[in-house]
Amino acid sequence: MKAKIVLLPGDGIGPEVTSQAVRVLDAVAKKFGHTFLFDSKRIGGIAIDETGDPLPQDTIDACKASDAILLGAVGGPKWDDPNAKTRPEAGLLRIRKELGLFANLRPIVTFDELLDSSPLKREIIEGTDILFFRELTGGLYFGPSGTEELADGQQRAYSTAVYTTKEVERIVRMAALAARKRKGKLTMVDKANVLEASRLWRRVTAKMMKDEFSDLEYEVVLVDSMAMHLLSRPKSFDVVVTSNMFGDILTDEASMLPGSLGMLPSASLGSDGPGLYEPIHGSAPDIAGKGIANPLATILAAAMLLRHSLQLDAEAADIEAAVKKVLAAGYRTADLAPKGSSTLGTIAITDKVLELL
Repeated sequence: MKAKIVLLPGDGIGPEVTSQAVRVLDAVAKKFGHTFLFDSKRIGGIAIDETGDPLPQDTIDACKASDAILLGAVGGPKWDDPNAKTRPEAGLLRIRKELGLFANLRPIVTFDELLDSSPLKREIIEGTDILFFRELTGGLYFGPSGTEELADGQQRAYSTAVYTTKEVERIVRMAALAARKRKGKLTMVDKANVLEASRLWRRVTAKMMKDEFSDLEYEVVLVDSMAMHLLSRPKSFDVVVTSNMFGDILTDEASMLPGSLGMLPSASLGSDGPGLYEPIHGSAPDIAGKGIANPLATILAAAMLLRHSLQLDAEAADIEAAVKKVLAAGYRTADLAPKGSSTLGTIAITDKVLELL
């Protein structure tokens, strides 16, 4: 296979972890006889510094012409001025809109070798395997928003959660189809006791479960209850689907079940066109340039890229197996290791993955 992959290294540790994922993809290409062509483009803070735009047009054009996209991370204190004309995160929101990436897939899987790295008890998290489907292009992050000056000198700010039937249907259908291939259980998370947008989610999803997916076990959980259940009984969930903001918060909470943000990849997919793959961690500017960032989430994101965009399941499984073997052998980066124990840096732990490939 010959495939064009656009790299968006971004800011902070983004370039460091992305470069290691490229090493792994190159090794997979050599092993399986593929050709992967990489094209690096700017996004986020570095794009603002160099072009004044967090998502330059040449980045958009390259992404649309690609087979898949691998993203590092965006943002950092340098660009955190609330009065700035634009912010790095605006580039991330725009690329999702430009490519129609309405579904964010975040697997929350605990590794047996890392159970003691989690802040939760082993017996609570052992065996956890949740696949979150977060709606990515609607809701509070994209609805009407603004700030108004009031007559008494105060300000009033507003952000509006807006969803249509179609937006709910397409993400729920994708999640339900995935549930059919897993344990046959779908959980929809909302706040229908308060929010009108959530009541639409509940009506639409209930109808779809009755008309299209009556074979699935289906439940509805309020978002505040879900936040508690993730810490008390995460093993009771299989596929979870929810709106943009709820998904953002819940998956960040769930990311601590395996013990580190540095272990979790994600995929952003649309109805067609290239998917975008990234670790769920941020740019971690405090450790950027130190060579200690954990690249495993980005390497696992590369595995998701192979599976979902290029349909290379065996190659993806090969990467995932190598990562598990590295952990089983006791190798750890600083975020995973007990205090005072020896660790490997960004490049060194990737070397171990490459050895096991």
